[in-house]
Amino acid sequence: MGKVDGPRHGSMQYWPRKRARKETPRVNAKIISSELPVNGFSGYKVGMTHVAVKDAGANALAKNLVVTKPVTVLECPPLKVAGIRFYKLTDGCLTPSSDIFADKLDKELGRKIIVPKSKEIKDQEFDELRLIVYTQPKLTSLAKKKPELFELDVGGSKEEQLALAKERLGKEIAISEVFKVNDLVDIHGVTSGKGFQGSVKRFGVGLRHHNSEKTKRGPGSLGPWCGQQHFMYRVAHAGQTGYHLRTENNKSIIFIGDDPNKINPKGGFVRYGNVKSTYILLMGSIPGNRKRMLRITPALRPNKKKKTDSIQLLRTSLISKQRR
Repeated sequence: MGKVDGPRHGSMQYWPRKRARKETPRVNAKIISSELPVNGFSGYKVGMTHVAVKDAGANALAKNLVVTKPVTVLECPPLKVAGIRFYKLTDGCLTPSSDIFADKLDKELGRKIIVPKSKEIKDQEFDELRLIVYTQPKLTSLAKKKPELFELDVGGSKEEQLALAKERLGKEIAISEVFKVNDLVDIHGVTSGKGFQGSVKRFGVGLRHHNSEKTKRGPGSLGPWCGQQHFMYRVAHAGQTGYHLRTENNKSIIFIGDDPNKINPKGGFVRYGNVKSTYILLMGSIPGNRKRMLRITPALRPNKKKKTDSIQLLRTSLISKQRR
């Protein structure tokens, strides 16, 4: 086989390639819709399985034939609204002005923050408000009780935002209230960490000839990239690989269920266990390790070609995923 040659891989869109600041992903670009109670949700990555589906779409390659598709399982226990955060527009930036918390909060939240005392919701001047929500890992198979805490946007006018926030304060929000089957969503998560890796694994740099001097797995001649008395950041050098914040766009929800018996394989999912609460099936793969929390938001740039309206879910594989 001849030598495979080509330019190095690795998008320059993500830079610097360093570790994420925290494992709970943040969401920068988003859509705020007044049709949803909250504009987002969260879930824990369970693992992957396969399903049998029938596609009745007019342009389907295997029209009306039973085919198997890979799906990712996300366990999505209900979110609980801990409080309301008010923002004011100051010098063109939204600045938090005050917080109001619910009367009764789960004791597990004390593992994350110092639980503040509740305040009466009075007339406040604000330009935007967000709900402070937290997850409930105690409803899953995860061996942890400490919840994740983050904010969710609320759409509509100020009056509508405040009315919805008062109604939801201290209550649960289910994923079926936010998303429906066949919705396109964006998945935000932190990828699997791989530590300090060389340029071949990190950027796909081709191996040099075995007679080359010095390294065989390096970027080779740096050429003009070292003419500025320092190496440019564009050079494919070794460094941190993985554990980066990434977003997968246009993932289709093909099923939302609350019966774990329809999804749990024999012996449970590898390195996760059994699903115990509400779950969703997403077409394809998503970033992150098992048990890692992911953020789900409405698709920022929905791709109509990825719609799964014509796909009919027939059955889900319950075959054991354990090694034999």
